[in-house]
Amino acid sequence: MSVKLSHLLEGISTIEVIGNLDKNITDLQSDSRKAVKDGMFVAVRGVTTDGHKYIPVVASTHVGAIVCEQLPAALEKGITYIRVEDSAEALGRLASNWYGHPSSKLKLVGVTGTNGKTTTATLLYEMAKYEGYKAGLISTVCNYIQDRAVPTTHTTPDPLTLNELLAEMVEAGCDYAFMEVSSHAAHQHRIAGLRFAGAIFSNLTRDHLDYHGTVENYMNAKKMFFDMLPSDAFALVNIDDKAGKYMVQNTRAKVYTYSLRADADFRCRILDMRLDGTLLSFNGSEVETAFTGRFNAYNLTAVYSASVLIGWNKEEVLVNMSRLIPVAGRFQTLRSPEGVTAIVDYAHTPDALVNVLDTIRGIIGAECEITTVVGAGGNRDHGKRPMMAHEAAIRSNMVILTSDNPRDEEPEAIIADMKAGLSSEEMRRTLCITDRREAIRTAVKLTKPGSVVLIAGKGHETYQEVKGIRSHFDDREEVLSAFQ
Repeated sequence: MSVKLSHLLEGISTIEVIGNLDKNITDLQSDSRKAVKDGMFVAVRGVTTDGHKYIPVVASTHVGAIVCEQLPAALEKGITYIRVEDSAEALGRLASNWYGHPSSKLKLVGVTGTNGKTTTATLLYEMAKYEGYKAGLISTVCNYIQDRAVPTTHTTPDPLTLNELLAEMVEAGCDYAFMEVSSHAAHQHRIAGLRFAGAIFSNLTRDHLDYHGTVENYMNAKKMFFDMLPSDAFALVNIDDKAGKYMVQNTRAKVYTYSLRADADFRCRILDMRLDGTLLSFNGSEVETAFTGRFNAYNLTAVYSASVLIGWNKEEVLVNMSRLIPVAGRFQTLRSPEGVTAIVDYAHTPDALVNVLDTIRGIIGAECEITTVVGAGGNRDHGKRPMMAHEAAIRSNMVILTSDNPRDEEPEAIIADMKAGLSSEEMRRTLCITDRREAIRTAVKLTKPGSVVLIAGKGHETYQEVKGIRSHFDDREEVLSAFQ
């Protein structure tokens, strides 16, 4: 494959061009190790490294063009240098050009927010298939091109991988694509150059402050997604979240709202809730669903609302809502022969823990006991650790603090950070068991029949990451093993 350099630069705002534009480019890369002769290298300033420092090495491979924010001191003959204001944004647009603008050839809907992205995007993907369409999914758990699974490494991939996936979806005949849009992806311009048919905002609570620094920065990163929408797209926001209105202050898209509490374009009411399902009403129409929890009612309302905005028949949408099943590791319920219920959930923020535990307590009542197994990831926001432990402790009869992807940190140090959020009374109801397998087994052993064990944090993940090494570990497997 080759593309004329002048065509590849269409729509790219350049500050300076040095060299010939009338040449063919055979490859596009932002990883200097993959740069090839006659290809293009885009020097991006990343979180841990700056692509600009690799320009001299890349130049020695005789690439055809180099895109950068700052020109090197020495310019190699035969290479076209293109200076831009923001090379990360340029990469997104270049990737879209390279793959033939795949996002404009299908209806692409993005979902952003602290919680609910995976569930909402995945259920929309399933809804599209129930509606008889071919669809693609880009999510934390797994990417799908129709029914073909493609392993994932990030919530939102890099621009080249992202556009390649979308191009494969177009090639496979997909009509729709649904994707999670993380705050990192918006801030790092990974979605630059994409054309969205719609965007959904679920909620905003504390998360990723290790990267963004402040909640305001985190919120503004998500708002960037709505700021980039075209005028013919829809922007669907949860109006019950105080950040909902802020997200769409400057959007050109048509704004719609959904709510469980207030007047909105799409209104949901919870009519009955059990551990294995909920009866909901969407704009007056009742639907029995296989989901539970107020947070899932919000997710399902977003799915219903977006389905209607996409243009699918309302009656068919309601029927298909009842066919949907929970996403793996999202309030996934397992029951032992002795009557102990274990719930495996991805809750890894203070707010998500509150939502899950309040849901469990609201269903089982005050007389039943809850044991919560929870940890916090290493090399991530330290500030949320004591908050998570405290929220778990005040809503559980017993808490077991344990490991959850400690990465490069010592698990005991992470647990110590969590313990700092506990009062002396809460500490009396708390155990610290570093080994996650042993923590789960202990929780199951100590839980009485009729009571509930919440295993929080990892959800769908099938690994434990320690010192750069990922070893197989699945909370669901460990729960079933403990039951035996």
